[in-house]
Amino acid sequence: MDSFQRSFSRWGLWALIALTLVASVVSLGIGAAGASGASSGTNDINLLWTSRVPRTIALLLAGSAMALSGMIMQMLARNRFAEPSTAGTVDSAALGIVLVMVLVPGIPVMGKLAVGALAGLAGTLLFMLILKRIPMRDPLMVPLLGIMLGNVIGAVASFIAYRTDLLQSLGSMQSASFSAIIEGRYELMWIAAALTVVAFIAADRFTVVGLGDNLTTNLGLNYTRIVLLGLAIVALNTAIVVVHVGAIPFIGLVVPNLVAMLLGDNVRRTAPWVLVLGMLLVVVSDIFGRIINWPYEVPLGLVMSIVGAAVFLTMLLRPRRKGAVHG
Repeated sequence: MDSFQRSFSRWGLWALIALTLVASVVSLGIGAAGASGASSGTNDINLLWTSRVPRTIALLLAGSAMALSGMIMQMLARNRFAEPSTAGTVDSAALGIVLVMVLVPGIPVMGKLAVGALAGLAGTLLFMLILKRIPMRDPLMVPLLGIMLGNVIGAVASFIAYRTDLLQSLGSMQSASFSAIIEGRYELMWIAAALTVVAFIAADRFTVVGLGDNLTTNLGLNYTRIVLLGLAIVALNTAIVVVHVGAIPFIGLVVPNLVAMLLGDNVRRTAPWVLVLGMLLVVVSDIFGRIINWPYEVPLGLVMSIVGAAVFLTMLLRPRRKGAVHG
């Protein structure tokens, strides 16, 4: 079995990368104006480089960021069902962005990112604190608790948005759509690529933290620092995606669990898989959303909600039959 996993991990990853490249090329050729625009000449090239290429790059960056964030959350919370949308991180980031839009109108995108990341970090820390205070005998209680916390925070954000005429802005943050991504409106998403490098460097530490605080301390590592590093990566990635395109639900839940079922829990070994599979799933879902009702577009957030909810329900039922999930 180990030899199969090693062989599959080596060759399967290259196949996944190839599929992602193919899906990216297909994404470049889909749109209401066709693959090269409605007219010929310079306008075709402008359409490609100002709209199609930025959109595809944003899809790849968002998919990798949220999938990797989900894997980190699962290791830190030691629960298969933890990820930014089931831990209150997304709703906390949205609340922070709404508050800064009310208090500091006209704030630049970088300011929204900073406040959203801090709010997301605060909400996630609150979620982790609640987990420590309440004994969780059933691992299914963890995502349910996170969803309830997120709903409370989301209700506060909705109330503030309603009173300040920002419901449309809040709605755009709650469901991802890449239709507005053009050149000049996505470049800060490259920060997610830098965070990915940091996550790879700390991969072994995240694996150890997933084994518990006592073992982490016995191995000479600072448990608190590693947890804060992981949560900071998750919060900043979440804020980046929410500010630019809106929340992508369940991507951080589906991808890490699919990879873990095949390759186990070693973060250094599974991180490249999670990264590439997150990209592929987001790009394919976006393509599906663009062609299902062409020339109109179904937002990516809606497509991922349907796919993710189906997988989430399957995962909820699976442990009760096989006893495979542990907190």
